[in-house]
Amino acid sequence: MVVPVLLFVVGLVMLIKGGDWFVDGATGIAQRFHLPELLIGATVVSIGTTLPEVMVSATSALGGHGEISYGNAIGSIICNTALIAAITITVRPGQVDPKTLKKPVLFFFICAAVYVINAYMTGYFSRTIGVVLLGLFVTYMVITVRDAFKNPAAPAVEGEQEDAPLGKNITLLVVGAAVIAVGAKLLVDNGIMIAKAVGVPESVIALTFVALGTSLPELVTAITSLIKGHGALSLGNVIGANIFNLVLVSGVSVALAPFEVPCNSTLFGYNASFVLDIPVMLAVMALMTLPAIATQKLSRWQGIVLLVIYISFCIVQFTM
Repeated sequence: MVVPVLLFVVGLVMLIKGGDWFVDGATGIAQRFHLPELLIGATVVSIGTTLPEVMVSATSALGGHGEISYGNAIGSIICNTALIAAITITVRPGQVDPKTLKKPVLFFFICAAVYVINAYMTGYFSRTIGVVLLGLFVTYMVITVRDAFKNPAAPAVEGEQEDAPLGKNITLLVVGAAVIAVGAKLLVDNGIMIAKAVGVPESVIALTFVALGTSLPELVTAITSLIKGHGALSLGNVIGANIFNLVLVSGVSVALAPFEVPCNSTLFGYNASFVLDIPVMLAVMALMTLPAIATQKLSRWQGIVLLVIYISFCIVQFTM
């Protein structure tokens, strides 16, 4: 047990340092090309911080553990929104630009509709739906990048800090992503070993420990962004990562190895995933984004309610 605990700590340290490098590289690129931080957060940063989910889910699906892949995607969205975004909102609520927010939020719910309708109607994720999800990922990236270059951010005013060399920013981005990915793998693998040693069921591990472990890059990025004063980067990262969990993480996993919707537990006589997991996933995203679009701001009450929902969700998972 000593070795897994030590490796768990090493993974956590790598996540923290990798997140620091990754945020520096991403914000440097945004400043150099005068791109909105929300865009960089919703694309480049989101892809980098979603890499652990892609690796864990793809490996699980290929190994015949579709329940890990499925639970990781849904659990990560819940964790990203009701824990990571909730912390960001609670610590630093503020104004948002509804024009920038509307498109990724709308795209998330379109992707969620495809994902959820398939799950409820068929109970099976086929290779075809995997290709459809990957197609949605490509569509989102094309639309987002096109819009960004149509509406670049205002150039820096005279006297602001000079941009770092592009090569340095790219190096920070790539190395940071690699360190995050390795750190997440160490943390998840050894976290699961520790969890199993104390008798935690595999279904709960997927929705909580694996989801939390693979979402730690988003958490580290969010905290680092807050410390460095880049709140928009953090919010964009969470929304982008949620989209990628649905279309990239799930798409890759299903395209490689189709699987049935797992039923590891029941609630009120129905598959707990249909009664609890999916509804909570949709509810927390709606709670975070819809009031923000309507009022043009994120309020502290949203963060507090989201945190309560996340704690309640974890308690239910461990008591079912």
